[in-house]
Amino acid sequence: MSLNFSKWTGLGNDFVLYEPGQTHEYGAAFTDRVIKLCDRRFGIGADGVVIVTPMDKDGCLVLGDTGVGAGVGPAAKSVPNGVDFEMRIFNADGSEAAMCGNATRCVAKYIRSRGLAKDVDTKVFNLHTKSGLVKPALLDDGRVCVDMGLPRNFLGSIKLTADSFDFTAETVSMGNPHAVIFVDDIEKIQLEKWGSILEVDKQFPDRCNIEFAQVIPAAGAAPTQIRMRVWERGCGVTMACGTGSCATLVAAQRTGRVGVEADVILDGGVLHIKHEEGGPVLMTGPAEEVFRGIID
Repeated sequence: MSLNFSKWTGLGNDFVLYEPGQTHEYGAAFTDRVIKLCDRRFGIGADGVVIVTPMDKDGCLVLGDTGVGAGVGPAAKSVPNGVDFEMRIFNADGSEAAMCGNATRCVAKYIRSRGLAKDVDTKVFNLHTKSGLVKPALLDDGRVCVDMGLPRNFLGSIKLTADSFDFTAETVSMGNPHAVIFVDDIEKIQLEKWGSILEVDKQFPDRCNIEFAQVIPAAGAAPTQIRMRVWERGCGVTMACGTGSCATLVAAQRTGRVGVEADVILDGGVLHIKHEEGGPVLMTGPAEEVFRGIID
């Protein structure tokens, strides 16, 4: 069956989104298709696949016209609620992610551009994910600011070892698990080698996203820049990670390295992260549609 899709990117962290009106059923065949779609040589090429389904005022999914059953959609038009949507994210290896910050920004622009919101002037949406609610807001400058919710306790500060190198990691959950390792020189890390080992450390039964971060000193003031590189579980090395950037700022705050906000410099660009004590983490950055297409 042919699939109408669009390709989106958030700082090089790229996704395939099913276009409105497409149908699917979750299961083994869907997992296989995700893997094929994400293949960069034989498919479209992406870090993941995202399914967006509108929800009505009672919190129920509004499915496509075929009505085949649960998990079928998304609808091809706006719905009475117009601001609530389910967002499901699938990694390149077919596994399902609970949350993804870069995908969230892409989805906000997708909803607006496809007319899925009831009010064309709507700029804030409620996205229901496996890890809870996130709220992206479209800004006048074209960027998207996402209320990522509260950071959550994970394992605290832990010791990790990869290839005879010992590390101290600060663990943070942003709806998905992160282990942030601060280093003096990020150019010296062996990301592919160490990331693949640390992702599956025995302390992470569900695997973990691994961030290496270097805080950039600022003369006479608190640092406001962090250079970060990431190994994402289920994907490997990616050019950016929104939840990882949020976790990195929170970890840096907890260890006294930065203040309320900072620019996180990733391989694909810059995200601005802000977190005041007791409040949600706010992530601001770009999202762009790359192209649309049809694939068998």
